[in-house]
Amino acid sequence: MLLAFDVGNTNIVLGVFRDGQMITNWRLETDNRKSADEYGMIIHQLFRYENLDFAEVEDVIIATVVPSILYTLQHLSQKYFNTRAIVIGPGIKTGLIVKYDNPKQVGADRIVNAVAAHAKYGGPLIIIDLGTATTFCAITPKAEYIGGTIAPGLKISSDALFEKTAKLPKVELEEPGHVICRNTINSMQSGLVYGHMGLVEFIVQKMKKELAEYCAKEDVCEEDIKVIATGGLATMIDQGVDCIDYVDKLLTLEGLELIYRKNKKNRKQVTQEEIEKTDMLYEGKL
Repeated sequence: MLLAFDVGNTNIVLGVFRDGQMITNWRLETDNRKSADEYGMIIHQLFRYENLDFAEVEDVIIATVVPSILYTLQHLSQKYFNTRAIVIGPGIKTGLIVKYDNPKQVGADRIVNAVAAHAKYGGPLIIIDLGTATTFCAITPKAEYIGGTIAPGLKISSDALFEKTAKLPKVELEEPGHVICRNTINSMQSGLVYGHMGLVEFIVQKMKKELAEYCAKEDVCEEDIKVIATGGLATMIDQGVDCIDYVDKLLTLEGLELIYRKNKKNRKQVTQEEIEKTDMLYEGKL
C-alpha cells in the first residue's frame, strides 16, 4: 500500500492506496508541535479503525506547504514504515513543464493538483484550490504550468476581521442567504462568502482570457477551458458561482499517487542503523 500525505497550513489529508486505488482517506489538524511518535499513534488508530495494517504500507509520499512539519513526517516514515518518503520538490518527475520564473517557488500542492487534473480532465485547465489560501493555476493542453494567482482564503479573511477589529466577532463560514443583512454576524458572513465567490468569478474570467490568448496557436478558445475546484471550501463556493465545471475534493491525493508511480523505481528500504541514527538526530542526541 501507499500512504500519501497532503500537508496544508490548516489540515493534513491522508490517503491510503492499494494497487493504484484509494481505499480510504482522513483529515487531521496540522500541528507542528506534534512529534513523529504522536502522529504515528494517531495514524495507527486510524488504520485499526479501518482494519488496515501498518506492515502493508510499502511506501510514503508527502506534499507539504509547511516546511516545519516535513522532518517530522520523514522521521515517521523511516521509523514506522521503514522507508524514505518521496517528497514533492525539485528532482521529482511530474510530467509537467513548469513555466514559472522560478519553478522552485511553486507550492508542492499546486504542482500535484496540476498533475492530477491534467491526467483526469485534459487541458486547458484552471485549477482552484480553496484552502487556507485560495490559489488559481493555469495549465495548457501540453501540460505546461504557466502560472496563476494566490489570494487570502476565506478562513484567513475571517480571522483577520476578528483579530484586527475591536467589535467584530468570530463567525462560522456559511452563506447567510442574503446580501442585505440585518445583523453583524450575517453581514460578515455575506461579505466573506459572497465576496469570495465574486473573487473566484472575476479571476476565472480574467484567467480564461489570458490562457486562451496563450494557447491561441492551438486553436483554444475560452469555452474550451475547464475549471476544476478542490480544497475544503470548494463545495460551498461552487454553490454560488457558475464558473466551476467540476469539484474534485480528493484531487491532491490522486495527484500524489500518480507522481508516486512516476518515481517509484529504485526505491529502497532504510536500514535499522539509519533508523536509529535518525531517532538520535530527532531527539537531539547527535
